[in-house]
Amino acid sequence: MSRAIMIQGTGSNVGKSLIVAGLCRAFANRGISVAPFKPQNMSNNAAVTANGGEIGRSQALQAIAARIPAHTDMNPILLKPETETGAQIIVHGKRHATMRAREYATQKSQLLKPALESLARLSSSADLIIVEGAGSPAETNLRDGDIANMGFAEAAEIPVVLIGDIHRGGVIAQLVGTKAVLSNEDGGRIKAFAINKFHGDPSLFQNGMDEIANRTKWDSLGLIPWFADSWKLPAEDVMDIVGRTRGKGNCKIAVPRLGRIANFDDLDPLSAEPEVSVEIVESGRALPGDAILVLIPGSKSTIADLREFRRNGWDIDLRAHIRRGGHVLGICGGYQMLGRKISDPQGIEGPATTIDGLGFLDVSTIMVPEKRLSLASGIHKPTGEPVTGYEIHIGKTEGPDCTRAWLEVDGRNEGAASVNGRIRGCYIHGLFAADGFRASYLQELGTASSASYTDEIDITLDSLADHLENSMDLNRLHNLSSAFRQTT
Repeated sequence: MSRAIMIQGTGSNVGKSLIVAGLCRAFANRGISVAPFKPQNMSNNAAVTANGGEIGRSQALQAIAARIPAHTDMNPILLKPETETGAQIIVHGKRHATMRAREYATQKSQLLKPALESLARLSSSADLIIVEGAGSPAETNLRDGDIANMGFAEAAEIPVVLIGDIHRGGVIAQLVGTKAVLSNEDGGRIKAFAINKFHGDPSLFQNGMDEIANRTKWDSLGLIPWFADSWKLPAEDVMDIVGRTRGKGNCKIAVPRLGRIANFDDLDPLSAEPEVSVEIVESGRALPGDAILVLIPGSKSTIADLREFRRNGWDIDLRAHIRRGGHVLGICGGYQMLGRKISDPQGIEGPATTIDGLGFLDVSTIMVPEKRLSLASGIHKPTGEPVTGYEIHIGKTEGPDCTRAWLEVDGRNEGAASVNGRIRGCYIHGLFAADGFRASYLQELGTASSASYTDEIDITLDSLADHLENSMDLNRLHNLSSAFRQTT
């Protein structure tokens, strides 16, 4: 019979996703069949699964850690923000609706059933399911109808381990304060705690661990030191890319941070290269004049982000970059922006409209309701190097520059290029994870590649697993897990 344990946090970014990934690899290394699960995630950085749906990228990484294929059941509810107050709701990997936050708050309890269905299906192939919460259970104003934290733990009868973040300061208040604001029933679901991101001598905080245990009556599972290699793993939040670049490489790649940036995992393999510097350019700043490549990433709302691109003056900066002989790559939404026109006659992204693109590629895009979700494999046509990745977009792009397609994917031409080849676009995310293709692309930019990206991820996950084995009582954590209610 499957068992489950839920990892919740005292707040966002306390390291829940990383810890779940490490636990998945640690228990997989022990010979236990393990699967990750997050009932509700919010992210525009999605992954495409083999069964043709989309989930949060952190669950895809956790699946790699567990050494199993990613599946939509690992993240049955995915919220993809489109505006400040609204999001696209993905259920079981497919678009379900677009809702404003207030509307979703009144209807989210209806999504408990599909979440429980996914958990039940996962149990057929996993002995242990490690469930990740979202945000914090201390946000008691969100408890009514909750499906992300204590509401889900209650419905499935899953015990909880609470993670605090000492790097932020005030970790005793984080944990003890969470216990104070929870109901007795919810507080009783928490069986243990751990503290993440510790620096220094662990013995110096033993009194703090004892105080938390005494005040909460929860077991301590350990004090987890800062994991220095976390930057080597794919990021789910774009802010995790900032400052993560290895070294000060001479090959500068500038990435304008779009307001609705999506599926930016293309940046992770590049930022792993010692000779490369990936610079995220924030709104209000100019694109750096010494960049060799400007990479325009994907967008959840291409037309809105194109307008923001122009408001920032990045269109002028990009034109100057091209005059200087610089290279440009647009991926997905960035590819659409580089064309002559983007048409949305059905108002899929907002009011029906047609807008001029940046005009650097002789292509045009029309938005269509059907979202393309598929894994992709093929070759880089100039070199024959194999490539893999995925497509996740609405819109069809055509035009004369498509005759210079630089990829062949699943037997068809993909992408477009300018006459001189320095400006390119395509719909395929994840290309740079292929070491051979990445090396050939960087060679065009005058830079050598020395990273082995996929191998590095696997090595780092094993290192993370060892890190948790050495700092947490994983035997106790496994014993705390229990059979869960499989109501559907």
